[in-house]
Amino acid sequence: MGKKDASSAKVPVDQYRKQIGKQDYKKTKPMLKAARLKAEAKKTAPGIKEVTLVLVAILVFLLACYAFFYLNLSEEDDLGLEKDGN
Repeated sequence: MGKKDASSAKVPVDQYRKQIGKQDYKKTKPMLKAARLKAEAKKTAPGIKEVTLVLVAILVFLLACYAFFYLNLSEEDDLGLEKDGN
């Protein structure tokens, strides 16, 4: 009795899988290919957070360079003024 019950449990699952296979087969190959490409493009597309993070990093780098050169030039000007005053 146990074996009969176990074999009957697999039948609905197999029928369900066959139905799914038939539905996928009804779709044309270009439709399936387009759906797959769309899903891959969505996975690999950079998000807004990543783009914003890169832009902020570039901005911080540029501001640091600007501050570095500003401080160096202002110190040289201060030294030049002191020498002229003496």
